[in-house]
Amino acid sequence: TLVKSIALIPKDSIKNISINSYDFSSDESKILIATDVENIYRHSTRETYYVYDLKTRKLQLLSQGAKQRYATFSPKGNKVAFVRQNNIYVKDLVSGIESQVTSDGVQNKIINGATDWVYEEEFSFDKAFFWSPEGDKIAYYKFDESDVKEFSMATYGTLYPVEYKFKYPKAGEKNAEVSIHIYDVNSQNSKKVNFETEYEYVPRIQWTKNNNFLSAQLMNRHQNKLDFILINATDYNSKILFTETSKTYIDITDNLTFTGSENHFLWTSERSGYNHIYLYDISGKVIRQITSGNWEVDEFKGINEKTGILYYTSTEESPLDRILYSIDIEGKTKTKLSTRKGTNDALFNKNFTYFINYFSDANTPKYITLNDATTGKELRKIKGNESLIDTLKQYNLPKKEFFNFTTSENITLNGWVIKPANFDLKKKYPVFMYVYGGPGNQQVRNAWGGANLMYYHYLAQQGYIVACVDNRGTGGRGRDFKHVTYEQLGTFETIDQIEAAKYLGKCSYVDKERIAIQGWSYGGYMSSLCITKGADVFKAAIAVAPVSTWRYYDTIYTERYMKTPQENPTGYDENSPINHVDKLKGKYLLIHGTADDNVHFQNSVEMVDALIKANKQFDFYVYPDKNHSIYGGNARLHLFTKITDFVKENL
Repeated sequence: TLVKSIALIPKDSIKNISINSYDFSSDESKILIATDVENIYRHSTRETYYVYDLKTRKLQLLSQGAKQRYATFSPKGNKVAFVRQNNIYVKDLVSGIESQVTSDGVQNKIINGATDWVYEEEFSFDKAFFWSPEGDKIAYYKFDESDVKEFSMATYGTLYPVEYKFKYPKAGEKNAEVSIHIYDVNSQNSKKVNFETEYEYVPRIQWTKNNNFLSAQLMNRHQNKLDFILINATDYNSKILFTETSKTYIDITDNLTFTGSENHFLWTSERSGYNHIYLYDISGKVIRQITSGNWEVDEFKGINEKTGILYYTSTEESPLDRILYSIDIEGKTKTKLSTRKGTNDALFNKNFTYFINYFSDANTPKYITLNDATTGKELRKIKGNESLIDTLKQYNLPKKEFFNFTTSENITLNGWVIKPANFDLKKKYPVFMYVYGGPGNQQVRNAWGGANLMYYHYLAQQGYIVACVDNRGTGGRGRDFKHVTYEQLGTFETIDQIEAAKYLGKCSYVDKERIAIQGWSYGGYMSSLCITKGADVFKAAIAVAPVSTWRYYDTIYTERYMKTPQENPTGYDENSPINHVDKLKGKYLLIHGTADDNVHFQNSVEMVDALIKANKQFDFYVYPDKNHSIYGGNARLHLFTKITDFVKENL
């Protein structure tokens, strides 16, 4: 259906609305349009919504008053639920009546239907209400932040700076109290779910295929115990179906899938040492492990209910690649569906008969195709990025190459390197190392690197070798490789980055006296440790928005890997960069945005204070009112120009 722009002009206006995003109702008769979007944190936004009816060709404002958040059609498309000012509302699109589900929402105190800061950042979701399959119930989160301490930061640009305050639980401090509630749309009553077990976090809730049952995942504060709960939505009682435990921690994923039979569900777990798919019955009993081997299921894509065929991407061929496979529910017939080696992601249609494949590798930008779900055969090219490829050819860019080496502790580490186009084995080149290194993250992947890749090519054009190595603690290589950093973040990661620099320094074409390292966020933390603990190896380091002590970071992320500061003070302090500034010898550039709600500007202020007390010279650059990503206007260009100038002057 063609929607003409004139149809998107609201009443009492002469201008079309700007479409920031849109969603169709289940029968595709209506479109929910978001406009005038305002960012809150990394994922969360508030906006104004309109509903466009494709049959009547009418555009209607969803709701009067303040902006809304997370507007979502009911399964039948006749209602829309949304959040406004920390309360949930339901708009009946037939009668036009708007009902208020909750009324106790208060800024920095009570949140209904949306997450607090730390859930959004660390459990990776911000919309916290969910329609039941038949649309007669809504399950939602309630956060009581009353006892969570506030963090404040100044915003500039006015005569008197404005103080912005929000609730941010730092490691060892009190979290919000979280409860789950179910709203009955017909009776317009809400009730709290009764959990018979203690918990600190509820990282996921999800409706089963049965309209009367909701699932929930409850975790303790250490995040090493997960109770899988089944909730009866008629009497609001719950029971534990099974419990997973770990000596370290349990990662949360979105791989849970309930099958259409209502009697089974699929779940992924690292209990074998690698993430694999398991089939359960609705009582919580494991029927079978479907995938197995010394490789990881990266993402479970879903199941074809008619054929019983499952789809997933994995690291079976290499930790660097992501390949799409299908397998039957018995775990016996496995088929490789990806036709290209590299990184493949897939988006399936509802019937799992076709999928859109998103492919790239280290030197090939995204190639998008329509494929047959049974054979993997490519049916149609959707986008090949030919124009970009032709443009890149004009620059004679060298290939990104992969390598690995074995450390003095007999650990094999993977890396990539980009050498100058006119590379000469007889010359000695300076090295620019990029690092992230955080738990479960992977930078050494056979995937297109986008804008960052272009920056690394630019440095290579300037005569630098650019390299990156994934240290212990990173992802793609199983639980034990990832969890070795437990209770001592920074220890093994720094050792491995120092060994990587030494390995590169032994190459005949590398000037070992001219090695620099740069990172952002966790990478900034790592580069700060490397220039101090590895002062004799690195000549320079750039740290953007770094953690300078884990005592300043949030509860969920930090305690998952470190427990609390009260339980593990040595682990916190032995690898905090502020406690190693006396070792600094090389050049150090520290960069931070003052409006960073994630890794607070406080981290860099304390790092500066420690450096001054140690009488160490350094460079410090501040981006006023910029958040953790430091973008907007000329900020990102300015930032990378600053980094480039620093590298040229000091390497």
